[in-house]
Amino acid sequence: MTPQDTKMATNNNQVLLEVSNLKVAYGGIQAVKGASFQVRQGELVSLIGANGAGKTTTLKAITGTQPAADGSIRFMGQDIKGQGAWDLVKQGLVMVPEGRGTFTRMTITENLLMGAYIREDAEVQADIDKVFSIFPRLKERALQLAGTMSGGEQQMLAMGRALMARPKVLLLDEPSMGLSPIMVDKIFEVVADIHSRGTTILLVEQNASRALGLADRGYVMESGLITMDGEAKALLNDPKVRAAYLGE
Repeated sequence: MTPQDTKMATNNNQVLLEVSNLKVAYGGIQAVKGASFQVRQGELVSLIGANGAGKTTTLKAITGTQPAADGSIRFMGQDIKGQGAWDLVKQGLVMVPEGRGTFTRMTITENLLMGAYIREDAEVQADIDKVFSIFPRLKERALQLAGTMSGGEQQMLAMGRALMARPKVLLLDEPSMGLSPIMVDKIFEVVADIHSRGTTILLVEQNASRALGLADRGYVMESGLITMDGEAKALLNDPKVRAAYLGE
């Protein structure tokens, strides 16, 4: 048995997030048409697809910011469909939204403290120090207003703020969107670092090559449906995926 096989066997019975036959509609438009996937403990799973495929809508349904019309959403074995984002964060399901959503009139440190708002333990400062070790640039500018930072720096801050909630599963929605190539490289390095520290991640990305290059497993979404899934390396080498998403 290879190390990868061992990892998969270890995680087979540790499904943290399970989405089954999810359907989401905006008015009369069916944006998600019956998507099913799962994320196991310790995995980095990538959900890839073109713009408008339904990826962000799927995350919104999972986190309760967009109602699901049908299907089930289970987190750590419990039905969470219809629960609000606040309750889900307390349970350990945390999302970094597309567009970052930083508090622009607050400092970097204040943003990080907002990420720990639900906590009552004595280790908040230790976790801020840990975030600063992952993002040294944030430490250098701890008292700077978030709204004066670049897009890439705000993406780092949004990810750091999410980590302050000590997520059991971290949802990342298009973390590389709108960033310079150098900053895209940095963001993907950080995602890999966060995962290596033990955080389970569901990564939604249009950059299929980079996303699958990091992931253990992947799902391909097209027009609101999951059309392919499998080991990330196999998907990355699949001719259909390469033709549709890698320009080959």
